[in-house]
Amino acid sequence: MSIFPETVPPSVRTFFRAYGYWLPVALIGLVLTLIYLNPFIGDWDGLDYTVYSVQGVPSSMALGRSLFTLTNHGLYMFAHRIFGLQPQHAYILFKYVVVAEVPLAVTACWILARDLTKSHSAATIAALLVALSPIVVIYGGQVMTEVPSLLLSATALIVHLRGLERRRVWLVLLGAALLGLGVNLRETAGLYFPWLVIAPFVAGWKPDRRTMAMVIGSAIIFCCLAFGIFAIWFTSDAIYRANWRIWLESTRNESSRHPISFSNLKPFFVYFFLAAPLVFVALPVAFIKEWRARGWSLLLTAAAVGLFAETMLFFNYSTTINWRYFLTGLPMLAPLAADFMFRSQAEKLKSARLGFATVVVGVLSVAALMGLLIKPKSSEYFNRLALAKDYIEQLRLIPRDAVVIAGSQTVAITYWRGIGAGEWEHIGVGAGWPAGRLQSKIEEHLQSGHRVFLDVDPRWWLPCSWHAAEVIELVAIEPHFHFRRVSETLFEIRPRADTSAHDDPDLQSLLPENRTEELKRCFDSG
Repeated sequence: MSIFPETVPPSVRTFFRAYGYWLPVALIGLVLTLIYLNPFIGDWDGLDYTVYSVQGVPSSMALGRSLFTLTNHGLYMFAHRIFGLQPQHAYILFKYVVVAEVPLAVTACWILARDLTKSHSAATIAALLVALSPIVVIYGGQVMTEVPSLLLSATALIVHLRGLERRRVWLVLLGAALLGLGVNLRETAGLYFPWLVIAPFVAGWKPDRRTMAMVIGSAIIFCCLAFGIFAIWFTSDAIYRANWRIWLESTRNESSRHPISFSNLKPFFVYFFLAAPLVFVALPVAFIKEWRARGWSLLLTAAAVGLFAETMLFFNYSTTINWRYFLTGLPMLAPLAADFMFRSQAEKLKSARLGFATVVVGVLSVAALMGLLIKPKSSEYFNRLALAKDYIEQLRLIPRDAVVIAGSQTVAITYWRGIGAGEWEHIGVGAGWPAGRLQSKIEEHLQSGHRVFLDVDPRWWLPCSWHAAEVIELVAIEPHFHFRRVSETLFEIRPRADTSAHDDPDLQSLLPENRTEELKRCFDSG
């Protein structure tokens, strides 16, 4: 007699009856998100998303993330008209909508895993692996697209899988449509496209005209919805086209700083591991066990597509500097890893209940250890990001149309300008940095009658990696200008002819060789 309980076909009734499995995991995801809630908006991209959401336009990044910004805009306009919500507080609404989506996303991952594994226990372990992923925990409390994308992608896959198993073509097409829409939340959702092509045949559909028409129809619907909204904005809005081309050039500059090479394999595997340690460790054996037990099943297909999605991340420079992209394949990888861990422990202990309990304890233990390691670093990281919230106090000390050089607080300048607090221009860092031309750029602004201000706060000028080149060039301008102090770290840059400006900004203190303690933390700060 099998130690595993008989599986029950998925339905609304069985879902609610199984609340003891999915509800605690959903609540765990929500509680952790609130514990790690970002004190302001979140990552620098989140400030851009907030501005675009208030303005009601797509982001200039990639395909525009338009489903995110335009949905947020609708929510903002409703709250603005009904409750008088002001632009500077719109981020609170956007952030808590993402928070509310965390338990929904975890539940969607539970349903997807249940449908793939046919096991409530394996599904609960899979959902727990997702809920405890540091990426979900950290980005669930920010104005970012990770969790909304996870929710929509998992929902799309559930609908598509139900259509395949119940032989309902309209559900298959609806799943493809939802997945296409998901690309407008985060482009990495498009990496699930192979599922639309492969899964029908694995599910037992015959390769006849009806099936081929369905697969081709799914692909067409997916592509139309994935790229259609972007195409409409790009062809109809000249301002959007101009901003998008600026983003494209910025991306090219960034990718040249972080070229793809074999040396990127180290951060690739490190970030993959950190996203879900137990999934990373269990996958190789889980693939082999599933293949031997059931051959090329839908569960194995889902994991293969998830692994494909993660592997494709290697070919994007961002993967070497940011770990959040590794959430992409997790909802498809977690079910296979969870099913393997649950079955292995149940067979070893000759009890499904004991096997389930030991795996859950193991998952929670690893998560607790990860929390101890990540909490101090994440707190420092959050505090640094939250400083953008108060940067308006510095900006209020200068004219509303001034040019500002403020290092990493460039994003704060664009944020506060974007919600209507001023008309400041900036000489930005990163892709916006006029490498080799900083002095001449400042002189151009001064000659055109603009006042230029420099914030020398060392927190905005990291001495790490490619940031160091910008710091060195910044220090080099000191002999060519005079400076007038405005606040403790804010100086107005004046021409050498202005002898009334004689304050010392002490730019030499920003050089990497004068900041040895900060250099030790470069890996965490970069």
